[in-house]
Amino acid sequence: MSNVTSPLAFDVKPNANPMPEADRLKAFEHLGFGTLFSDHMAVIRWDEEKGWHAAEITARAPFALDPATSVLHYAQAVFEGLKAYRTADGRVVLFRPDENAHRFNRSAKRLALPELPEADFLAAIDKLVRIDAKWIPTGEGSLYLRPFMFASEHFLGVRPSREVIFSVIASPVGPYFKGGAKPVEIWVSEHFTRAASGGTGEAKCGGNYAASLLAQAEAYEKGCDQVVFLDAAEHRWVEELGGMNVFFVMADGSLITPPLNGNILPGITRKSLITLAKEHGLTVREEPYAFESWKADAASGKLKEAFACGTAAVVAAIGKVKYSGGEFAINGGGTGPVTEQLRSALVSIQRGQTPDSHGWVSTLAGL
Repeated sequence: MSNVTSPLAFDVKPNANPMPEADRLKAFEHLGFGTLFSDHMAVIRWDEEKGWHAAEITARAPFALDPATSVLHYAQAVFEGLKAYRTADGRVVLFRPDENAHRFNRSAKRLALPELPEADFLAAIDKLVRIDAKWIPTGEGSLYLRPFMFASEHFLGVRPSREVIFSVIASPVGPYFKGGAKPVEIWVSEHFTRAASGGTGEAKCGGNYAASLLAQAEAYEKGCDQVVFLDAAEHRWVEELGGMNVFFVMADGSLITPPLNGNILPGITRKSLITLAKEHGLTVREEPYAFESWKADAASGKLKEAFACGTAAVVAAIGKVKYSGGEFAINGGGTGPVTEQLRSALVSIQRGQTPDSHGWVSTLAGL
């Protein structure tokens, strides 16, 4: 991905008042997730007459939105998430950014938004990371990148917006879950559903996450880190967590993960783990898995491990599952060997610690 070219010419306007270096370094001492932001942002605008235009890298600043801006009323918006890493040998790398570009446009199409040429998507990320490279933490930290697009036309009619803003912002982050890479506890939502057949479940859009928040709040009240949703039709089949895909490790060494049936997000981490698992000689079955089976298999020993995965948290073992009728532990509440093996294999590729035989890692030359 070195020196990505784009059909659009980006106007680069450096921030005249960047965060003082001493303040930035102090903020790096206690990195959370998504609360600290870099000095700049990328912006590209679109309208029906001009198409994509006015590409720029500029100081991070609020957007001026009219009260009638379409996104505020009809939630026509999509987003992505990926990370830039600083490797031990000093390189700056991205993990599978082309997959994010593909998925972004699939989401845009589902939300009746214009598709952004992938070269422009990648160029916006490349140029933002280059100008804010000092914001990439070393060690276990990373620079979380959030590309997003929203309907910006001022109108109250129910139709696709004729004006759109695309942007990328960046946030230096530490571990997603408090306490770092440790087993998490999850709450099974038996009343709220995240998505249904024919809906927007496989799109990465704000509305899906808004629909999950009440159930996520319920999970917090129950002392859990995340919520897991069942299907909307039967309230029986496990689908995904509020923002992560899920895998089950069985006693016979196979892995089960819910299929991409249009209701769940096609995770890039999920896709990568399936490849790595098969390379480690594991059988991966993409098939429905019932919550009743999850309980029974955990009790009988047929299920050995379970883990969640996503860009933000990477891989997190599921140690305990709570639901309205009780709770049960998995692998004694600890992290199992398969979960640890797959997490280690993925992270070592992402951070340039082992050779990348898949072509997943993109190096930004000159940084």
